[in-house]
Amino acid sequence: MSDNKPDSVTDSRSGGENARRILRRDPNPHLFRPIRFRSVEARNKIMLSPMCQYSGQDGLSNDWHFVHLGARAAGGAGWVFTEAVHIEPRGRITPHCLGLWNNEQRDRLARIAEFVAAQGAVPGIQLGHAGRKASVGRPWEGSRPLQVNEGGWNNLISASALPYASQWHVPEAMSTGQIAESQAALKASTRRAREAGFKALELHGAHGYLIHQFLSPLSNLREDAYGGIFENRIRFLLESIAVVREEWPDDLPLFLRLSCTDWVDGGWSLEDTVQLAILLKSQGDVDLIDCSSGGNDPRQQIPIHPGYQIPLAQEVRAKAEIATGAVGLIHSPDLAEAVIANGQADLVILGRALLSDPAWPLRAAASLKAENAEWPKQYERSNIF
Repeated sequence: MSDNKPDSVTDSRSGGENARRILRRDPNPHLFRPIRFRSVEARNKIMLSPMCQYSGQDGLSNDWHFVHLGARAAGGAGWVFTEAVHIEPRGRITPHCLGLWNNEQRDRLARIAEFVAAQGAVPGIQLGHAGRKASVGRPWEGSRPLQVNEGGWNNLISASALPYASQWHVPEAMSTGQIAESQAALKASTRRAREAGFKALELHGAHGYLIHQFLSPLSNLREDAYGGIFENRIRFLLESIAVVREEWPDDLPLFLRLSCTDWVDGGWSLEDTVQLAILLKSQGDVDLIDCSSGGNDPRQQIPIHPGYQIPLAQEVRAKAEIATGAVGLIHSPDLAEAVIANGQADLVILGRALLSDPAWPLRAAASLKAENAEWPKQYERSNIF
């Protein structure tokens, strides 16, 4: 894992081993030292969390997404990830979520990836499938299940024929043929993500979406090779990772977002996540675990407070010896710096903080007295600091 020594650039291809690249002592705070995964080096350890904007049409990104992601790249983030981009129409969370099942969608996203890279950030994309949590309204419209006459759809699929909650759509339990079709769609979307110019890819296995639905015994009641014991419930994820790696180049990093616990007795647990992470580390295809939690069962009891998920990232990193990202109400530069400096995670993944302030990384650099962060030339004369 990353040792974050002051005279090093972190290289996390194998969980964060040190790459002795800088010979002099690095005067910058740990948060603002470069980090490398495979061939991709980012200027700092700040990642824009994938956050749905619910602003697309027919799966297509538009100027809102261009400005939203471009602003965070110009604002100094090291890694700028798209929201969840879905591999087929019925896999969208809402009718306004993004997709990557055709080339027009790819070409729209390529414009964004190019601009993000031009601002010095690593352009990343998250691929996912909502499974039984698809066909709902946007948050400001109530996040309720939509009927067909409201723009929704009723051909939902999942590990088992269990709705997320009462009054939600009942999905169809996926046949082995449908599993194969889903993997093929994931593979095609991965190819398009590569063609669009993204340099990092995150597979969404958290928050109660399709992969998580297979992982958790609360949502997976199957009795075949994809259900029951731990080794069967992780099969769909392992096969998904394998098909992604068939299209995603070996020199580009692959992240995986997991809900490290369901926060429900009898559900997916932190111990399960550690066991899975140890296996993934041994296989070598996944470079970082993005450690989130919850989202698969409305009975969850989440102890929300600033930094509440940091211990999840720390536990997975320590026990599986794989790189992790910490996410969850991390707002202050001092807290973000402490996470990295204390070896609790390799990346700090910010959501609300970057929504409220696209230039949070540059302001944090000033607060922490980093010497290697520069405002865009267009803004330098404003003498903000």
